[in-house]
Formats: sequence, structure tokens, C-alpha cells
Amino acid sequence: MSTTSSMEAVGPLAGIRVLDLSRLVAGNMLSLQLADFGAEVIKLEPDRGDPLRHWQESGIPAWWKVYSRNKRSIRLDLKSAEGKATLRRLVPTAQVLIEGFRPGVMEAAGFAPDVLLGLNPKLVMVRISGFGQTGPYAQRPGFGSLIEAMSGFAAKNGFADKPPALPNLALADMVAGLSGAFATLAALRVAERPEGLGQVVDLSLLEPLHATLGPDAAIHRLTGRSPSRIGNRVSITAPRNVYRTRDGEWVALSASTQDMAARLFDAIGRGDMIHDPRFATNSARLDNVDEVDAIVGGFIAERDLAENLAYFERAEVTVGPVYDPAGFALDPHVRGRGVLVEVEDPDHGAIPMHAPFPRLSRTPGRIRRPAPTLGQDEAEIDAECARESVP
Repeated sequence: MSTTSSMEAVGPLAGIRVLDLSRLVAGNMLSLQLADFGAEVIKLEPDRGDPLRHWQESGIPAWWKVYSRNKRSIRLDLKSAEGKATLRRLVPTAQVLIEGFRPGVMEAAGFAPDVLLGLNPKLVMVRISGFGQTGPYAQRPGFGSLIEAMSGFAAKNGFADKPPALPNLALADMVAGLSGAFATLAALRVAERPEGLGQVVDLSLLEPLHATLGPDAAIHRLTGRSPSRIGNRVSITAPRNVYRTRDGEWVALSASTQDMAARLFDAIGRGDMIHDPRFATNSARLDNVDEVDAIVGGFIAERDLAENLAYFERAEVTVGPVYDPAGFALDPHVRGRGVLVEVEDPDHGAIPMHAPFPRLSRTPGRIRRPAPTLGQDEAEIDAECARESVP
């Protein structure tokens, strides 16, 4: 088999070994991206396992099942002499090490960056923490909820008459994990050059999430205004909201360009609005957003969900349904494109989960194995290390 066809079969990151000492979401999201595209990810877990195993719904560790697919597992106590020896044996065989401890923990265990790079000069060490390895808050616990509050996200999320709203998902961790996968590949690109060396990736949860808020800092400096909580609206374009249908469902609508706004008004029989000074421009629509929403929402409220979707699709107006998980799974586009895949799990049968993304035309990501049981791969990895005669 040729090298190219082999790469196509196993993934573009085949041959990269990742040692994942991280816990919970951010590190697992990061290493999942690498694993889906062919990297060998070894979870180095404490005796009780990664705490993600214990996030359960109705007794099912769904978070672990989804975010640890394609990975291997061994138990490793970083405080014990045996655990330290195992890590020293594994580091020279790896290209990446991921850790998510509070800054200083790895140093206290005897594995500061200079020690790890001494064992493997080309190693990429990814350090995940709430606030980064430096700065006044470096030693603070880095739970995502704190980051979602401090980053500015919660202050602009929710409705004006309600408290700031934290997301009901691990948003800061997810964004950091995806950002960290890019950073890891960038550092690997450097290390793989003949003269290249490894380095430390200092990945905080704070910075990637703040970066998703757009130009809020610039707007505040230039105008003196802070973002306000305006529910499902946005401050830059109108109409943009969710609207209830006659049968009690919801649709989301965004007319974020002048052409789309004109098309929307024509579709609801109010083509005159695009010539009315109150609605003729985006700025005018923002000034009169309550009236715009009342007119658009009134049209939608007279029709059931299916009728609205079909009607606006014919009119080429950007409207979509508000789905729950069941609705999403049944959507014909989701089904036709394979956005969800069924992974056969030894404990729970077929489990639906997101397919690997983004989609590469020649070397796509693949799901090769379900999430491992705790310590499932210890004997096999020990044998591999013995064969490689790594000191």
C-alpha cells in the first residue's frame, strides 16, 4: 500500500502520538479533534478515571462516550514513583503532551517544560488553564463558568429584564479545545522541520472565548457603550429574532442584508416597508425594532411551522426551525449529510454523536473505536514500549 493511500485510510495525523493528562472538557475536546483525524491519543487517567466519566445523565456517561472516542486509556498516578517512571518512558515516544492542571502542578511533579523538552526536544506541550500560565489570576481555578462570566459573554447574553445568563453548555471549554487543536498543529508544523524544536502552548479558556465576542472592546473604546442584553436580537441588524408559530413551535429569522430585508417584506405582503423611512434602512429598522418584530411575528404566528418553512423557502428568505435534539436528528439535511453518526458502544449499543469535522475531501476524519474503559489499553501500551526499548 502506498504512503498516500495509507494516510487516506488512517488519517492525516497518523503517526502522531498524544499523551493526554487533561481532565473534563477542554483537553478532551482538543485531543478529540486530533484523534478523529488519525492521531493516537492515550488518556493518562487517575485511578478514578477522568472526571468526565462521572458526568452522567440517567446513569450514562454520555460526555465521556462522545469526547473520548478514538482514544486509548491507561491509569497513571502522577504523584507515585511508578507513575512518574511511566510518563518518563512515554514522553520520548510522543509528539504532543496535553495537561490541564493549575499552573505549577506539573513543575511540582517534576515535569516542568524544560524537563519534558529535555526528554523529547521536539515535544509540543499544551498547557490548558482558566487564565493562562502567567498573570495575576494564573493560580485561580479555571472553571468555564467563571470564564463565561469574566470574558464578557454573560453580560451580553440573555434578556434586558433578566440576570446575565451563563450558557447551559461547556462553551468556554469547547471554544478553547477547538482553538487549542489549531495551536497544536501550528506548533507541530514547527517541530517537524529538520531544525525545528518543540515548545509550550499556553492555552487559557479566557482568551479564545473573549475573541468570539467580536469587536466589543473596540466598540467600547470608540463609543463608550457596553453591549446590552437584548435577547435574541442583535445590535447591528434587524430583524433578527425567534418567532412563535401557530402550532406553538418556533422559527429563527435573520434579514441581515438590505436585499434580504426587502425580500422578507415582499414575502409577507409588506413591500411598502422598504420605502417607509421607519424601515427603509438597517439603522431605521434598529430604531424601530419593536414594530418590525410585531409585523414579522404577526405574519408567522398565523401559520404552522411547516407552512412557514415552506413559504419562506420558496421566497428565499433566511428562516430556519428551532430544533431540540430529536428534531435535529430527523432533519433531512442532517440525515443526508451524515452530521450525526451511530457509534457502536459495548455498554449502550449504538450511540449517536457528531461526525468528525471539518470535512477533508481526501483524508477525512474517522471514528475508529468507541471510548475506552478505564485502563483498557495498559497491557498493550506496556508491550509497545517494551518492543521500542525506550529507557
